[in-house]
Amino acid sequence: MPSSGSDDERPSGFAALTTEAANPATAEIDRLSALEIVRAMNAEDALVAAAVARELPRIAAAVDAIVERLRRGGRLIYVGAGTSGRLAAVDAAECPPTFGVPPEMVVACIPGGRDALARAHEDLEDDAAAGTADLARLAIRAEDAVVGVTASGRTPYALAALAHARSRGALTIGLACNSGVPLAELVEILIAPVVGAEVIAGSTRLKAGTAQKMALNMLSTATMVRLGKTYGNLMVDVQATNAKLHARALAIVRAATGTDEATAAAQLDAAGGETKTAIVIARLGLSPERARALLAAHDGRLRDALDAGV
Repeated sequence: MPSSGSDDERPSGFAALTTEAANPATAEIDRLSALEIVRAMNAEDALVAAAVARELPRIAAAVDAIVERLRRGGRLIYVGAGTSGRLAAVDAAECPPTFGVPPEMVVACIPGGRDALARAHEDLEDDAAAGTADLARLAIRAEDAVVGVTASGRTPYALAALAHARSRGALTIGLACNSGVPLAELVEILIAPVVGAEVIAGSTRLKAGTAQKMALNMLSTATMVRLGKTYGNLMVDVQATNAKLHARALAIVRAATGTDEATAAAQLDAAGGETKTAIVIARLGLSPERARALLAAHDGRLRDALDAGV
């Protein structure tokens, strides 16, 4: 928030972060009805998409750089603590079932490990040594892309992890909700959707968390699309590990081939549940073995395989 005082009266350090400021729009939120509270929250949330939109060029640059690393056999590694770390962990966990990638391809590091996903361990955010150690255990290489996720842009765990990644030659990307923060000095690309003061001062699980989730969605989804993990907007690398996902795979085969449900089910069964393979079988009339070989020859990109096989 702007200050009417002189420069030396303005807050500095942590207190100067926009995410820590008191929001005048909700200064008397404790006097409001439930409907008024949620209306106020909704009005603040409406500002988030615009803040993310201002960062789209940097998000796109990060995607291109990540794709280049993954094509060289690298990994996408998120590091973050607290809400930021938990959001990153969700994004990483959903990549294998959605895009059919191995779990070691997209990894999230959070201080406190799995326990911190269900229970807050905010005291561990200050453990810089843990950030260094967690990245050292992953044996970071120049082919890897490491994304530090920290709403404040100054969390010691994330900063130390990025410093280690940078020392190993990895691509470093930062995702924060403040500008002019220490994170900027450690990364090649800084994504900083500045969402302003929170509804509850300093509660960065709110607008900052929403902005980070949106940016993470874009980073992982656009990366996977560029790697050929979709056909159009169809999730053709989905892993059908339960009834819902099997039904989704079946619907995808039908949408991509125009076949009826029984035929699509038979093709999916012949492909061993591999959606892409089933589509190639149906569209090109190939055996499962030849369909897999054609896909492999085109790095798993279904559109390229179908165009080559026509």
